[in-house]
Amino acid sequence: MRRYITIVSILLSFFASVKAQESKNEIDFLAEEKRNTNTENTYKFSVTYRVQGGFVQQWQHSNNKTYADLYLYGPKIGVTFDFNLPYNFSIQTGLNYSLTYGISNQHWKNASTDDYSEQYLKHRIMNHELSIPVRATIRIHLWKELGLMFYTGPEISVGLAQKDNIKNYLNYDTEKWLQSIYIKTEPYDRYAEKELFRTNIQYGLGGGLEWANYRLQAGYDFGLNNLIKQQTEISRQMHSWSWNIIFSYSIP
Repeated sequence: MRRYITIVSILLSFFASVKAQESKNEIDFLAEEKRNTNTENTYKFSVTYRVQGGFVQQWQHSNNKTYADLYLYGPKIGVTFDFNLPYNFSIQTGLNYSLTYGISNQHWKNASTDDYSEQYLKHRIMNHELSIPVRATIRIHLWKELGLMFYTGPEISVGLAQKDNIKNYLNYDTEKWLQSIYIKTEPYDRYAEKELFRTNIQYGLGGGLEWANYRLQAGYDFGLNNLIKQQTEISRQMHSWSWNIIFSYSIP
């Protein structure tokens, strides 16, 4: 009898030990699960501020000879704000200013003869513009502080001034003919004369490299809307596309 009591005591002690271990494991598991849950939810909203500067080339092209096709070159500077999201995504906006300049000769047929020689308008255009990007950005880590970034999204540009310093190399007959079809032959501001819409909506694609707080990127923007405001019996359309290369620094 005593032997049976001893055996039962040993078994009860064993089962109690096993039960206690199971309870401890369950508690540990729940604690670990809670820690993992808290880790997953530790994302905090943040904003990255950047100052940037670079080079931009704009291409104004029309559907006919009403406007000369023209390349404009110049600096682009500004500030941007990256609203950081989980999984290395962010939304970028900001304000940029560009000052571009271009020269183009627009040739016309002589109104009184069939000779093309020395019949042209020399356009020298200075363009002042503000732009507001709305970009979706993703960053990909490569090694240490080196990474890649890619972006896509629209940019809205607002024209401040676009002075066309025209030099006239036309004879009298050709000049009068061009004026009769609403083509300017003297210097003027295209925006002040309400000839062009000030708003240019573009869609951009690009990417670049990042190292620590520095970023070097390049991209292309496709103009979506017709810029010519004053329409005549002649169909007139102009679009402005651009590419840029930008160096930026994020403020710690």
